[in-house]
Formats: sequence, C-alpha cells, structure tokens
Amino acid sequence: VPLAELSLMNKLIHTSLVESQQHVEILQRDPSSPLFSIKTFEELPLKKELLHGVYMMGFNRPSKIQEQALPLMLAYPPHNLIAQSQSGTGKTAAFVLAMLSRASASEKYPQCLCLAPTYELALQIGQVVRTVGKFCTGIKVNYAVRGNRVLKGTVLEEQIIIGTPGTTLDWCFKQRVLDLTKISLFVLDEADIMIDTQGLSCQSIRIHRALPKSCQVLLFSATYKEPVRAFAERIIPDPIMIKLREEELTLTNIRQYFMVCQNSDEQYRALCNLYGSFTIGQVMILSPHVQTRRLADWLSGKMSRDGHQVAILTAELTVVQRASVIQRFREGKEKVLIATNVCARGIDVQQVTTVVNFGLPMDQDGEPDFETYLHRIGRAGRFGHRGIAFSVVEREAVELVHKIEEHFQTTIKQLDPYDMDELEKLAA
Repeated sequence: VPLAELSLMNKLIHTSLVESQQHVEILQRDPSSPLFSIKTFEELPLKKELLHGVYMMGFNRPSKIQEQALPLMLAYPPHNLIAQSQSGTGKTAAFVLAMLSRASASEKYPQCLCLAPTYELALQIGQVVRTVGKFCTGIKVNYAVRGNRVLKGTVLEEQIIIGTPGTTLDWCFKQRVLDLTKISLFVLDEADIMIDTQGLSCQSIRIHRALPKSCQVLLFSATYKEPVRAFAERIIPDPIMIKLREEELTLTNIRQYFMVCQNSDEQYRALCNLYGSFTIGQVMILSPHVQTRRLADWLSGKMSRDGHQVAILTAELTVVQRASVIQRFREGKEKVLIATNVCARGIDVQQVTTVVNFGLPMDQDGEPDFETYLHRIGRAGRFGHRGIAFSVVEREAVELVHKIEEHFQTTIKQLDPYDMDELEKLAA
C-alpha cells in the first residue's frame, strides 16, 4: 500500500487524538530563546469562532505536539517550523488553526497555501479546514487539484488554497491565477511522502522559491530521516524543529502463544475455539499468511457462516473502502478483522488487544519474516496497551516459531488448541 494511502486511511480513522507517551524534543538555533507551551486552547491567541471549531472537532485539550507547536505557529513575528510526529497526533488540526488565524476575511485573495502529496489528502485537509473554520464567516477555500480547472484571467478570492504540487505549479506559472508573492503562510504536509513520490519535492521547491522571504513556512512529516532533513534544509531558513519520537514497536507488553494444527481445517477449528473463549466485547485482528485474497475470503466465509461478525481488509479494496472497513471495526460493528499483510501494516486501531496469525509470515527463502511478524503482532500493543498474540501453525512451521523466539529473545508458549480450560484462563 503506498505511503500516501496509509496516511489517508490513518487520517480517516483517527477521529480523536492518539494519546502518545513519547517525549517531545525541541531544537532551535538559539537555545536561550524562551519557548512557551500550552495546556488549553484558551491560552492561544485564537478568535472565539476558531475555539468553537476546535471543540467541534472533538478536541478538548491540545495533544503533545500541539502544546509545543501552536504557540510557535501563532507567534508574532512568525516562526518557521518543522514538526515530526506520527499520524493521529494532531498535526493537521494544528496547521489548519494557523492558516485560519493568519487568513484575513476582509482581504479577497489567497494568503495561505498548503501542499499535500495527493488529491485525496488535499481534500481531507480541506475537510478539517471546513470543520474548524465552520464559524469563520468570510474565509473560503479553493483546491488546486486535478479536475478543478481555472481559466487564465480568473481572479481567486479564496484566502486559503490547498493543492497538490503539480496543479499548484500550473496555477502559478501556466494559468497565472495564483500570485505567490502575496502568500504569507506556506504549509508543506506529508513531506516524507512528497520526497518518496517522484517529482513532488522538485515541484514544491519551485513553488517555495517564488514565495516572499517574509512568508512563514511550516513543514510536517511523519518521519524525519535523512532525505526529509536534506529537503527541509533546502527550503526552510532558521526553523525550529519539534520532534515527537515515533513509538517503537516492542514485544515486551505482548504475551505470545502458538498452537500446532495438522491442516487448515484444524487451524480453523482451533481459531474458533480461541475466539469462543473470549468475551464478545473483545476485538481481534487476523492476519493470513499470504498476500492474496484467496485465504482471507475462505476464512471470512467460514466465520460468517458460523455466525461471527467479520470484516475483511485486502489490497483489492479502494482506500475509501479500506478506511470504511477499519472505521466499522473501530466502532465495534464487526468483532473480527481479517487482514492480509499488505493492509495489516501501518494501520493503528487503538482498541485491538488480540492478534491471531493464521500461519507465520515468511520470506522468499522460507525463513521467518521477522519485521512483518513484529508489525503484525505490534497491532496488539500500541500506545502502551498490553496485548496478546496467537500463531496458529502447521507442524512443519514449529521450527519457524523457535527462530522467532531466538531472534527477538522472547518466549512463545505452546498451547493445546483443544484445552478450553487453558484458553478461558487466558481470556480472563
């Protein structure tokens, strides 16, 4: 799944802020310069209309990244900022607040420009602008994205432009409808995806070069690896850097077990015994060991016929369909989520506490795929939660279990799939 699609899915399913335990790190050119953080939105220089919009988003208090970033974004004189944190931590709402604060409703021309790597991500940002800015009468948004055509000579009156680099470039230099010299705030969202997608970083740099030197620049990224760092240094003078360390997947808070079965039908019976031992309210995510839809369909069909509420997540679905499946799972409308490798990775559903591997992930040489195993069962231990992981394997895969134990220096306890007393003890 492309990084942009993963990002969009996470934006769509995170209807509330992720509670991160990670430390916020701030780097600035002048370490002696005082910095301010906030604990409530009321401490910020926000108009009442914007405060109402923030509460409409369901944000009662700032997230960790917002506590540090918002005072800097809204300060005068403006600061250039680089902010790195994972999806769901409130980055989009933060820069949307900055754009709505900087935009003047009385001035009928573009003042804030936000670039996103894809059409879908641009529209999602626009949705946040509409929600947060619901009570800001007179401030309008336009989209520099494919399909939204403008003619030469068009006079843009919208104060906020959200677009993709290619179309925005056309609006600026081919159609000449977007005057970059009047832009006072420039936002680059999903910088790591921009760099990962051919041509977008070069287009973004061309747009940035045409901005006035006084323009405030805000760059946001889920990661801050060397390519992002080099890109940021090219376009952002004297930035303050805010980093929310990405949560590392770990097995320390996940209990691991495996069950040996003779064939797929016996694996399925073991799975049903396992699922039947847990209380109805608990949720599970099942990760088939192949990336095709065949096994996922077979498993989904059998469980559905047996009366279980099952959702299925595969690569054949569109990004909107996948987001809808995950949203229904989050809301408890389905108790079981069956996902292939390609879709199980990178998606965060906070209330997942149990993962079942229906077979173990392997590489092309038939050896354990340690990284995929970590990401799979890591779904059950997100955000400091305790989780439990089961692997339902055939006898020839037991050696793979031992190799996983050795690699991670962990213990994976064997269970009898038909020992209902033991399974019920675990569920308790």
